[in-house]
Amino acid sequence: MTLVQEDRGAGPETSAEHTRITAKRLRSHLEELAGQRVPIAYRELAKALRLSPPRTIHQVTQALERVMQEDAAASRPFIAALAISRARGGRPASGFFDRARQLRRFAGDDEGPEASAYHSKSSTPQWGSGRSPSGG
Repeated sequence: MTLVQEDRGAGPETSAEHTRITAKRLRSHLEELAGQRVPIAYRELAKALRLSPPRTIHQVTQALERVMQEDAAASRPFIAALAISRARGGRPASGFFDRARQLRRFAGDDEGPEASAYHSKSSTPQWGSGRSPSGG
């Protein structure tokens, strides 16, 4: 699949389309990892998706937020929980917890023990049991 590249002067439609395409590819990649319960760092996701600079990590986080929104709307666990930050000791960055709060799935502090417990619970649902995290 060819990725739509985002240039610095891209309008909102181009950026939204890029995020939609990236989110679809990201979900597919995470679903491959989900059965093995293998987390992946944001930078590794950017490389796996062959994202083009600038701001590849930002592209990943925008796609992750879209995937979280889709999962919440479909009452699925957040597959985005598999995406982690090496700098945060293997937990997602604060944006994951911010989005989870916005989607009314998390109410704690993203630096506290609630975050660790929530991430642990979120990253180990039925994945690996032969069921696809997207319900298929």
